[in-house]
Amino acid sequence: MVALASGLVTITLLLTLLAVGAVVFRLRRDGGRDTDTPATDGGFLRGTRVRTEKPLGVFRWLTTVDHKDIGVLYLLFGTVAALWGGTDGMMIRTELFTAGVDVWSAETYNALFTTHGFTMLFFFVTPVFTGFANYFLPILLDADDMAFPRINAIAFWLLPPAFFMVRAGLITEIMGKMLLAVGIRSELLFALEPPTTGWTLYTPLATQLTNPQVDILLLGLHLSGLATIMGAINIIVTVFTERGDEVSWSNLDIFTWTMLTTSGIIIFAFPILGSAVLMLLLDRNFGTVFFAVEGGGPILWQHLFWFFGHPEVYILVLPAFGLVSLILPKFSGRKLFGFKFVVYSTLAIGVLSFGVWAHHMFSTGIDPRLRASFMVVTLAIAIPSAVKTFNWMTTMWTGNVRLTAPMIFCVGGIGLFVIGGVTGIFLASIPVDLVLHDTYYVVGHFHFIVMGVIAFAGFAASYYWFPILTGRMYNQTLAQVQAYLSIVGVVVTFMPMLIIGQMGLPRRSAEYPAQFELLQQVATVGAFVLGLAAVLWVVNMVQSYRLGSIVTDPDPWNLKESGQFTREWQWFEKKIEDRTKTR
Repeated sequence: MVALASGLVTITLLLTLLAVGAVVFRLRRDGGRDTDTPATDGGFLRGTRVRTEKPLGVFRWLTTVDHKDIGVLYLLFGTVAALWGGTDGMMIRTELFTAGVDVWSAETYNALFTTHGFTMLFFFVTPVFTGFANYFLPILLDADDMAFPRINAIAFWLLPPAFFMVRAGLITEIMGKMLLAVGIRSELLFALEPPTTGWTLYTPLATQLTNPQVDILLLGLHLSGLATIMGAINIIVTVFTERGDEVSWSNLDIFTWTMLTTSGIIIFAFPILGSAVLMLLLDRNFGTVFFAVEGGGPILWQHLFWFFGHPEVYILVLPAFGLVSLILPKFSGRKLFGFKFVVYSTLAIGVLSFGVWAHHMFSTGIDPRLRASFMVVTLAIAIPSAVKTFNWMTTMWTGNVRLTAPMIFCVGGIGLFVIGGVTGIFLASIPVDLVLHDTYYVVGHFHFIVMGVIAFAGFAASYYWFPILTGRMYNQTLAQVQAYLSIVGVVVTFMPMLIIGQMGLPRRSAEYPAQFELLQQVATVGAFVLGLAAVLWVVNMVQSYRLGSIVTDPDPWNLKESGQFTREWQWFEKKIEDRTKTR
């Protein structure tokens, strides 16, 4: 507790110093200048000067409440988190290249898959999709900004300290070794070790570990949950109250529908996680028995965690579905087939997602009648996902398909999602799940969805909207190479996991029988192919932002030809016209 308190005090002092410095800087910048005279209605009196330009440099990004700037901050933060979490994944696969524990220790391996899970699920996918929503939703809704610009900014700025707290064990160890190199030893920095609980934080392990970093990890998760809830409330209120006169519920775009549904799931799911995390903190530090045998028991934690955890899967995947439904028709030369049914299936997933959590617990000995009901709902939730898949296929069927990089990612993501979805159907069957539970089959199934349609939708959106985000065009040949490499990498990495899982190999172990070594090596090679593809994407993004050709045509994808020149591109066209007039 002393280490925890010291860490929190240090973080608080740093944030306070940052805030004081920002205020002082603002006062010095504005000192001696005429200020605007406020009117009684909260506006400004006529005849007074109103400052509308943004400050320059770093201060702009620290103080901005512009939805586009905050969207960019979310995207940059999510990218950094993805690269860090992906590095964890490469380190995991490096250890698994051989059957023995050769590269990292078993404890380091446990820490790696713990931080990999937390990083990718909480700090990569959701921030990236929230970034796209922040940037484009007000434009698609013909709104000036998000409903609560300052809350929007707060929601983002809670994420970096939350990320720091979740990964503090590794960060503080590096800082301690750097200080030790110059002769300064800090016991506090070495007291925090990377957590080895697994991302599910199952009790009693999570309550018995003495590592104080677990407490800071839990507080970081709670903080990230608060940030996510703030962002979700902002999206919901924006969609309901900030739509322009020409934007009605009948012509709302599909990405907005999916973000609205996702935000609704967040409102109901994340408070459960926050409550469970606080109870776990109390069990660890104050002797309560919420998850002790004499209290609620370890099964209570599983119920609470998965009541959040499985809706979380749809919090991740629904925005990806929305992006695929938005982008795929643009390169098929026709509008999305069955638009209303795609919307209805999205809403159905939002409701059904809260009725499937116990399929993660089929092997825990819960009442067989309860297991059967969850099996039925789990099978049922596959139907709205299948509706989307067939609508996407039908959209392409009679269309004029153009295999640009965004389209390759959309098509590849659909194919990989079909594999991930079908393998999930088998896990919904109680007898099959009892055999395959906690094997590599589950890892392969889950990653075909997470690395398939979810990550691929993010890549597709980054390429599709790159001209709007940067005003430049990327290297399209390199983008296509990266797209095909990514598809190959996902199949080569995760297909062997489905096979070794069916052969019975348990997951979450750094050591395994030698008979599985060949397939593990194939999976590791595939993982490094994925790593190469990610490097190509980063190089393409950075170099194109610096040196890419400036976009002068507001319709770089020829959307006017198929009548799909949507609001964000119309906004971009106006922006280019204004830029031309200025010149």
